[in-house]
Amino acid sequence: MLNTSIEYLKGVGTARADALKKELGIFTYFQLLQHYPFRYVDKTRFHKIKDIINDSEYVQIKGILRRINSIGAGRKRRMTAIFRDDSGSIELTWFKGLSWVQNLQVGKEYIVYGKPSIYNKKLSIVHPEITLLTEEKKVNASTLEPVYHSTEKLKTRRLDSKGLALIIKNLFVKIHPQRNLIPESMPKYLLERLRLPERYHAWMGIHFPRNKVQYNMAQNRIKFEEFFFLQLRILQSKQQKRTGIRGFVFNTIGENFNEFYNNNLAFELTNAQKRVIKEIRYDLSTGHQMNRLLQGDVGSGKTIVAFMCLLIALDNGYQTALMAPTEILAQQHFNSILEMAKGLDLKIEILTGTIKGKKRKALLESLETGEIDILIGTHALIEDPVIFKNLGLVVVDEQHRFGVVQRSKMWRKNVTNPPHILVMTATPIPRTLAMTAYGDLDVSIIDEMPPGRKPITTYHKFESQRLWTFGQMKREIAKGHQVYIVYPLIEESEYEGLSEVKDLMEGYEVMLREFPRPDYQISIVHGRQKPADKKIEMDRFARGETQILMATTVIEVGVNVPNASMMIIENAERFGLAQLHQLRGRVGRGGGDAFCILMTGFKLSADGRFRMETMVQTTDGFKISEADLKLRGPGNIEGTQQSGILNFKLANIVQDAEILRSARNIAKEILANDPKLEKPENSPILNHLKSTQKTHGFGLIS
Repeated sequence: MLNTSIEYLKGVGTARADALKKELGIFTYFQLLQHYPFRYVDKTRFHKIKDIINDSEYVQIKGILRRINSIGAGRKRRMTAIFRDDSGSIELTWFKGLSWVQNLQVGKEYIVYGKPSIYNKKLSIVHPEITLLTEEKKVNASTLEPVYHSTEKLKTRRLDSKGLALIIKNLFVKIHPQRNLIPESMPKYLLERLRLPERYHAWMGIHFPRNKVQYNMAQNRIKFEEFFFLQLRILQSKQQKRTGIRGFVFNTIGENFNEFYNNNLAFELTNAQKRVIKEIRYDLSTGHQMNRLLQGDVGSGKTIVAFMCLLIALDNGYQTALMAPTEILAQQHFNSILEMAKGLDLKIEILTGTIKGKKRKALLESLETGEIDILIGTHALIEDPVIFKNLGLVVVDEQHRFGVVQRSKMWRKNVTNPPHILVMTATPIPRTLAMTAYGDLDVSIIDEMPPGRKPITTYHKFESQRLWTFGQMKREIAKGHQVYIVYPLIEESEYEGLSEVKDLMEGYEVMLREFPRPDYQISIVHGRQKPADKKIEMDRFARGETQILMATTVIEVGVNVPNASMMIIENAERFGLAQLHQLRGRVGRGGGDAFCILMTGFKLSADGRFRMETMVQTTDGFKISEADLKLRGPGNIEGTQQSGILNFKLANIVQDAEILRSARNIAKEILANDPKLEKPENSPILNHLKSTQKTHGFGLIS
């Protein structure tokens, strides 16, 4: 019954059904039931006129209609009425639908609903809803009236919020006699344990609640159900990967690892780094394919951990790869790993889109014969001609920048077993998001910074304080340090980079006047430069030949200049919190004092001000990611858009974190006791999973 096509519902028909399908994606009765209200009008409460003030929200009053007047003529004509209760009176005003207003009956009792405002220096309600208070309305208690999302096209079909409410009421009238036939998706013992209503009552309570108690129970049931079935699928997927997909067994900790650890490692690993390496070593020895997410704030030492894991794979006779999203970051990793691997008998190569011809051909031949031990590169690694002899471990850096299809090609580079996978991110992921978008991955966290790394002092300054900023720059340069200045990259288009380069070049002219040659040298890097020119400018800055690097966000990741002590971010209000945090992490890598200056205009939105305040108050990446999640919501956090699993109808992972945690724990508990959901009491769960079976891209690894 619930799969019945929507046009067969009373009040819909073919034309309205077509509109519902195109505008809201509603094809069936079930999908209409899942078009939940986004807010409610509280018709259970009445206000006294004497208590109404100008900035009141919508109010509902009960009283007598006393007088109706017509004022003005033609297009300026309006109707007014005096409405009175036992505490006072208020004016009602209409500018449209005037002929209908004249049918109202003076002296009768009405219910009025609307938003108060001041009109002609009088408190008034413009275009109120007004309903005659019949004997039936006096007997039946008012309800929380649902308000539904609609569209302009639906409104032309009289399917505004009220029209949608009417057809949903018709649907309940139709299914009510057969409500016992509606399949329950959750077992009886779980509903009793959590004190949740049955499915039909939850739908009724969310669309047409009699009171707030019924609404809250319905809402809790629906939110829990959305989280619960997501977590079941994620945990089943995780279990399947863990037990069903064989992985290479790396039992040996051999010559390369020990040589690096004993002779090349210039400093003691932090306890967090040691713990993470231990977790990864265990994964690599189990015989199951590893799928692990490594989180660590900017500068926490993820690259060394990743390199040591690559050495474990090499000691067991397998090739390894590290994939980065940009050429700059790939080159940075290549340089870092060459430095770390000094003295080790390893062949390390880099493959990017700019490597062509004979050099590329020779590299690919060496890779296929197994001569290359570590291959570092961009998405060029996933191309079909790139063939490994025996790829054992892949590390993916800043993994949210790769699409699911791109990553899955990397997993298929082996004919037999898929390689072990370690994905890294310098953008800490809030716990609630990790339980959903990344719920099928094992998670390791480096939550400790290397000794000697000081917190970066952050300032928010306006354009009027530009001279102060110049003074700070000159002080740092006088100490022998270097400075980044970053300009925002707006949206990509056919004119990509033109406005950004213009901003950058205008800033460059200002900097030349303030920091003239030969006393100062300035590098410029932006997205419209050729890769070779970018590299020249970046290398000049890295060698200390230039004191100032002016750039668009191409330096967001992958730039490591320990001597850089100051980051200035122009138009900082155009950046998201995650980006600001990434950029700030480019400085302070030399262990000394470091500074970040956020430059903005005076006109800041509330969100913009919140971002600036958050950055000034904390350098903790997890606190910043939580703030970002609250600000933008999970659907807009980088990487989650492509996962396709956060499209909840009602639940919200920020506001409903407790329900999410409860749903995950209960799902774990049920699967621990009944892994295949074979017990009779769990049949509603199994039946629901089968009936809603579809392709789920769980996690950002598929």
